[in-house]
Amino acid sequence: MKDGTSARLLPWAGSDGKPCYLITDGTGYLSRMADGIESVQLGMAADLLGHATDMLADGQATSAQLRFLLARMREALTDVHRIAESRGVRLSPGEWGSPL
Repeated sequence: MKDGTSARLLPWAGSDGKPCYLITDGTGYLSRMADGIESVQLGMAADLLGHATDMLADGQATSAQLRFLLARMREALTDVHRIAESRGVRLSPGEWGSPL
């Protein structure tokens, strides 16, 4: 946008599941709240990965336990995908780096 603001995809969805956006310069209260929520979501995803590693190595996990883990991992992946999409849009072309 012209005045230094942009539309930021927030790390949560609306009550109807649609994406929520914030028009911001990135310094306000809601931007900081969104940053904090993203941090929590990424931490929870990392914890789930560790839990999955342990559970799969155990060999005694039941199908119900694995289904529960998979459901939580699906939720975490949805959050991580939303964060990646939001951050990717906010990168300036110079921050993209060179392709692999």
